[in-house]
Amino acid sequence: MKELTCIVIGGGYAGINTIKNIRQLFHDKSAQYKLKLVLIDKNAYHLRKVLLFKPAVRDKEIKVPLTHMFSEGVDIVQAIVKKVNPKQKKIQLEDANGHTKSLNYDLLVLAIGNDLKKPDFSQSGIALTSTDESTKIREKWQANLKKASSIHDEETRRKLLTIAVCGAGISGIETAAELAYYAREDAKFFGIDPTTVNIHLINAKKRLFSNGPEKVGKKLENKLKSLGVRVIHETKATTLENDILTLSNNHTLLLGLCIWTLGMQPHPLLHNIGLATTPEGYLNVDSSYRVKEAEGVYSIGDCAQISDPLTGKKDGKTCKEAIAQAERLANVILADLEQKPAPHHQSFMELFCFGLGPEDGLVWIHKWGLDLILTGKVGNAFRKWTWSSASLISKVKEDPVLNDSHSKTMRE
Repeated sequence: MKELTCIVIGGGYAGINTIKNIRQLFHDKSAQYKLKLVLIDKNAYHLRKVLLFKPAVRDKEIKVPLTHMFSEGVDIVQAIVKKVNPKQKKIQLEDANGHTKSLNYDLLVLAIGNDLKKPDFSQSGIALTSTDESTKIREKWQANLKKASSIHDEETRRKLLTIAVCGAGISGIETAAELAYYAREDAKFFGIDPTTVNIHLINAKKRLFSNGPEKVGKKLENKLKSLGVRVIHETKATTLENDILTLSNNHTLLLGLCIWTLGMQPHPLLHNIGLATTPEGYLNVDSSYRVKEAEGVYSIGDCAQISDPLTGKKDGKTCKEAIAQAERLANVILADLEQKPAPHHQSFMELFCFGLGPEDGLVWIHKWGLDLILTGKVGNAFRKWTWSSASLISKVKEDPVLNDSHSKTMRE
């Protein structure tokens, strides 16, 4: 049996599912190769990034220790990969103390994800980019409520109770919906009329969910409206100074809290890592996820530019695509080792899920020319299942993040 070292860089959705699928496939189908699996991430935990809005409204834990996921059979290394030398099959690491070392590999998978956008330095507010920022959002809102409960000046009180979510992608929609529910619950606790809480969702496009049919966008907007969220279309937030948010349509909003959900961009590490990138800044891979001009190096997930070889359609950058790519990648690696034809990328079905508060959701599936839309508790259950399965949580009932609807808050 030939022993090989397979290093996976990144403990996000693509990385952990790659480890899972490689372990299973090589255990079941390969008696010729034994892989030493190494997982490298700057953190000692898997961050459930799609749930960043959860700790913004309640004290929720969305980190899963990597050692809990892979208690045996996987070496966990906490470090940042600075360079890849594909000719020598070696990577350079930097640990938390700034110390550098090198590791050799036979197979290398880059799944380092993306970088969440932040507003310009001229802008303030809080960007929903990490659990620390989520906590800041929750603390800011609690502080505003305490002030509003003791202030009689109507204009100041209205400002403190006004929230803007800038960016109306999936993250922005889910954040606005979650806030709409819990912000009003919080207001009741402080003796404040919940109807005086104002939440605005700023959308640069003509409608919500431009990736799907107009009817789904309308359903999303109607749900947000029923929760008390005002959606402002075809405008962008330009500046935020002295609690005044100026929009590109020259309107202004006086705010107590501004949250930025601006989407993603290529990971800055890719610029200098030593591998081929696309003009957009993503890793350049072929139809079987092989990084070009780097033998034995593969990449999937948000850090790679992956397209359907038949249609040219670019793959989406959500956790559902990463799961499908990870399963296929394991088969690609085994086929390459056995010098057999490897599978090629295939586009994932058109499927989008939205959490719309703690007990509601919407799922859109387009298959065979048909639109299937799941809403309410069914849509919410499907969404929870996708959240859990992407993070290798086998059963929703085992997921404390999704089942604890009464966890402690800042006010307690």
